[in-house]
Amino acid sequence: MTAPSTSRAYRLLAWEQPPALVEVPAPVAGPGQVVVRVAACGLCHSDLAMMAMPAAIGDGLGWQIPFTLGHESGGWVHEVGEDVDGFAVGDPVAVASPASCGRCRWCRAGQENACASGLVGRGYGRDGGLADLLLVDDLRSLLPTGGLDPALAAPLTDAGATSYHAVRRILPRLRDDGTVVVLGVGGLGGFMVQILRALSPARIVAVDPDPGRRALAQRYGADAVLDGVRAGTGRELGALLGPDGADAVLDVVGIDDTIACGVRALAPGGAFGLVGAAGGTLRKPWYGTLPRDGELFTFQGSDLADARAVLELAAAGRLAVDVVRFPLDEAADAYAALAAGGLEGRLIVEP
Repeated sequence: MTAPSTSRAYRLLAWEQPPALVEVPAPVAGPGQVVVRVAACGLCHSDLAMMAMPAAIGDGLGWQIPFTLGHESGGWVHEVGEDVDGFAVGDPVAVASPASCGRCRWCRAGQENACASGLVGRGYGRDGGLADLLLVDDLRSLLPTGGLDPALAAPLTDAGATSYHAVRRILPRLRDDGTVVVLGVGGLGGFMVQILRALSPARIVAVDPDPGRRALAQRYGADAVLDGVRAGTGRELGALLGPDGADAVLDVVGIDDTIACGVRALAPGGAFGLVGAAGGTLRKPWYGTLPRDGELFTFQGSDLADARAVLELAAAGRLAVDVVRFPLDEAADAYAALAAGGLEGRLIVEP
């Protein structure tokens, strides 16, 4: 078979300009590298932020224009370079989202999302997966899908793994007879509800203003749902939780109202995880506002262990991956649909 000389790629060609689908030279696997034929690439709201990012910020992060967008990738091994063991042409794989060096103290401890190399990653500053072919030069990020369709594995590499990371952080605080609240049950929140249901017998309360998302959260295993966050949500949530409060709250929105509502719902010793990046703040003084012996945390991304674990859950049939599909030549329409919102499922683009 003759290797293709070019590959289609949806690339950010200049700062603050719309991306474009262009032809680029097809990647070739060198020593220690693998080329993946992309089955699908998931879209993320952070991509929209990149498209509007001023040059000063992108340059400050060390990102090199142009680059191919897309940091949630799955596909099949297309070409294997020299000195590569454990992978063969045709193997179904997912490509872990965050970049990591594998050598620093954070990587050695299994905390890849703290690695300094993660500031420049696949789909943000380097070529990502919105293309026919994707070059992988760090084999530690190449993950077998365990029989899962690699197109469905794609959104698990970021959205799914980030959700798993959040749940993993709160599990030590979550009692079997306790309650966990998820504020915002869109893409990540929907995964969180499912992962919580798979890993804990605790009661799950899902809060979202969209009735379709609330219904989906119930299908995913939420025990109760609330409309919010809006005026009165805190009071309704408090009545639902009772005097014990919530062992944990995961805020996937991150505005002032959700942060205030979530912190107020916590029981003593509870954990509040801020996952949403909407720019909200905790405005009140901490004394008398935060629960006794409580924990507040935030993070960005996930570790390789999270990606492996969420892929295993999905491959075992314990995690549904609902998707909305677009072809690569309609990538611009796919991003428009993402910006418009209202999707019930992760949006993926298939070459």
